[in-house]
Amino acid sequence: MNSYSDQNAWHSSLQDFPLPDRALAWKDLMSRLGLPVNDLPSVEDFQGSVSFHESPLGMEFALVSASAHQISGKYLEQSDAIWLVVIIQGKAQLHSETGFEDLHPGDIAYGPCRAEATMRFNESFQMLHIRIPRLTLSARVLSPSSMKIGSLHAKSGLAYVFSELLCATAKTLDEMTSADLRPVELAVTELLISCLGEEKAAFGLGGIAGAKASHLHSICQAVETMLSEPDINLKSVASDHGVSTRYLQKLFTAAGTTFSHYLRNRRLERSKADLVSPLHNQLSISEICFRWGFNGSAHFSRVFRNKYGVSPREYKRLHSEQYVAESISISEQRGGPGSF
Repeated sequence: MNSYSDQNAWHSSLQDFPLPDRALAWKDLMSRLGLPVNDLPSVEDFQGSVSFHESPLGMEFALVSASAHQISGKYLEQSDAIWLVVIIQGKAQLHSETGFEDLHPGDIAYGPCRAEATMRFNESFQMLHIRIPRLTLSARVLSPSSMKIGSLHAKSGLAYVFSELLCATAKTLDEMTSADLRPVELAVTELLISCLGEEKAAFGLGGIAGAKASHLHSICQAVETMLSEPDINLKSVASDHGVSTRYLQKLFTAAGTTFSHYLRNRRLERSKADLVSPLHNQLSISEICFRWGFNGSAHFSRVFRNKYGVSPREYKRLHSEQYVAESISISEQRGGPGSF
C-alpha cells in the first residue's frame, strides 16, 4: 500500500496486487471505508483504487474508482455517522425504501452509517465517498440513526452548489493537506444541513417532531451569523425568533445539548479553524478569540484546553508543523519543486 504521509492520508491501487488477490484486497480496502462488498463480478481484470484523506475534525474523504460492482449491506463496526456519495463518472442505482433510483454524474446520495444500504454500479465508475462523524454535526440535526437514505439531484439551486463543491474536492483531493480540508469540511457540513433542512423525511421526521427539527435548524443558522457578537444569549435569540426562552431551551435539550453549550462549541470550532487557516495566519490568538465572541483570551484558552486537550497556542504550533510536513511530502511525491 502506498502512503502519502501518515494514517490520515493514503492511496492504494489494485494494480499493486496479483490478479488472484484483487477481490480480497478490494474487500479489505472497502472495509477500511466502512463500505460492505460481498461478491465481486467474475472478471479477470477487476480494477480499483482509493485515495483517502481525513480532515482535522475527523471527516473522511475517499475518492473511489473501480470496475462495475455492487456495494451492499451494512458495516456495524463503525461509529455513528452519515455517509455522502457524489457520482463523478459513470452511473449508479441507489436502493431506498421507494425502490431503485438512477444516479448520474453530479448527483448526491446520503444515508446513515451502520444501516442497510445498496448502491449498484453497472459500469466502471468514480465516486467521492465522505463519512461525516456525528460529532461534527453538533446539535443542528438529530442523530444519524434516525436518518433515511435519500438523494439530491444537482440540477439547480443549493444542491447544484453542493454538488459542484464535492466534484471540485474530488478533482483536487490528492493535492490537499489536512489544513486545506478544514474549510471544505465546514462547507460540506453547512451545505448538507441546508440542503436537507426542508427534507424532514431525510431524518425520519414528520408532524410536530419535523417542525421542531426544522425550527431548530433555522435558529442555528441564525446563530451562526452572530457568533462574533459577545452579547448573544438565550433571551436575545428567543426574542429574535418570537419564542419563549423555555421553548428554545427545550429545542436544544431535545437535540442532546443546551444553548450555551452549543454556542460555546460553535465559537470554539470557528476559532480552531482560524488558528490553522493560512488566511488568518497573521491574527494573534487574542484577535481570533475576540473575532468569535469570546470576552477574554484567558477564558478562551481555558475552555479551548478543556475541549481539545491543548492550549490554542500549542494547537496552532502543532498544526503549523503538520502543514509544513504534509506540504513537503506532497512536493516530494510530485518530484519536488518545479516538477510537472
